[in-house]
Amino acid sequence: MAIEEEAPAKVNLTLHVIGQRADGYHLLDSLVVFTALGDRLRFAPAPDLRLDVTGPLAAGVPADHTNLVLRAAKMMGAGGAAITLEKHLPMAAGVGGGSSDAAATLRGLARLWARALPETPAIARLGADLPVCLAPRPRRMGGIGEDLAEVPQLPPFWMVLVNPGVALATPSVFAALNDKTGRPMPQTLPRCGSASELATFLRIQRNDLEAPAQRLAPVIGTVLAALSGQSGCLLARMSGSGATCFGLFADPLYAAAAARAIGAAERSWWVRDTGLFA
Repeated sequence: MAIEEEAPAKVNLTLHVIGQRADGYHLLDSLVVFTALGDRLRFAPAPDLRLDVTGPLAAGVPADHTNLVLRAAKMMGAGGAAITLEKHLPMAAGVGGGSSDAAATLRGLARLWARALPETPAIARLGADLPVCLAPRPRRMGGIGEDLAEVPQLPPFWMVLVNPGVALATPSVFAALNDKTGRPMPQTLPRCGSASELATFLRIQRNDLEAPAQRLAPVIGTVLAALSGQSGCLLARMSGSGATCFGLFADPLYAAAAARAIGAAERSWWVRDTGLFA
């Protein structure tokens, strides 16, 4: 019997770089949410381990050992499975697509093979975003990604995700960051009663990688301006190390209208409106 898992997009509402370890890993303080939009994975019994990539954004996605899906599968131990990855998220886009796919693989194979999940330190070695993606819900992510804390319940809101088709390598963006000792978020995050209150809080926080990413890919500034100019947009910011940016909206109708407007004006961009993953 086949098993299916969702791999929702991860969005960093904030991303503060607050230090760097001696081994080069950066210390983060980030408020993370997951969207209803994402990839999908299917797992079926098979004599060996294999991966097929399908979906509207399958082009260019490797199906060999360089894909985190197969690396996650091998972390679960020996076994056979036919894995189908249906790609709906762009690669190297700052929305954790590969990490979410790998986390979904761990969940799916744990069910298929009736095995326990690996310990968090091992999962984190596969990728810094893996621990938060393993149980996709709003969380505060610290350390190099392994320190996770629950956050006050967030109000309903919707997002428009826009990627201009520029792939950014995360190490290059971090290397272009001049100040790696930024301030963290407040020790206690506020309880926001509305999307407007949440946007007010987020505006006084940061994504420290936004400026260096814009220097590497100036089109990010164009994306942010396009989002900011839409009716109902409460906040426009880059997610992760880019180049995907998000606009935050209090109303799904405004979000849908904004996505249509931006998509019509910039037909080469990837543009989607979405709610939160439930």
